[in-house]
Amino acid sequence: MKAMILAAGKGERMRPLTLHTPKPLIRAAGVPLIEYHVRALAAAGFRELVINHAWLGEQIAAYLGDGARFGVEISYSPEAEPLETGGGIRRALPLLGEAPFLVVNGDIWTDCDFAGLRRPLAGLAHLLLVDNPAHHPQGDFHLQQGRVDDGGQPRLTYSGIGVFSPALFAGTGEGAFKLAPLLRRAMAEGRVSGERHAGRWVDVGTLERLAEVERIIKEQC
Repeated sequence: MKAMILAAGKGERMRPLTLHTPKPLIRAAGVPLIEYHVRALAAAGFRELVINHAWLGEQIAAYLGDGARFGVEISYSPEAEPLETGGGIRRALPLLGEAPFLVVNGDIWTDCDFAGLRRPLAGLAHLLLVDNPAHHPQGDFHLQQGRVDDGGQPRLTYSGIGVFSPALFAGTGEGAFKLAPLLRRAMAEGRVSGERHAGRWVDVGTLERLAEVERIIKEQC
């Protein structure tokens, strides 16, 4: 199974850090956020990674290179302008191939063991959900008996980690579009499974949450 790291966002809420550094290269405890993902994916047995980038993306490619020093092979999907999550994945489909693939948001930090997601995909998507953080109390989706839907209660938050079939993007065109409408359509068809991650997870969207990640890492040392 291949894996894709989404790294095309501007990170405007992280300014001034992101004025001259792409958000995935912002460091937590001295290590770029994206490097945590690359190393975790390599440890989980993923050998082929795809990374999209836009804002200051050449810095990401320069830092990670071909991935050899991490034990992986990295291909890049550059975007002249950010294509949102859905459009970015669709642009990268030729690099991802015809089999289901893992997608990880580049602006999260987690202790997730990605090896547990390397298994056959029954439907169009499998989502990793987490308890709702303070900044997103309403959650995103409902999880019941391994199925994810958009209508039930209580709701959990989509972690930014999921396994997707290329078929999820059938009928979509070039350009920017969001992933959520595709997922909701697949949920209505009963073709989205999911599970809850009970471990550590932080959406590193602000300087305060970056500080939270650094506290967690220091506690683990």
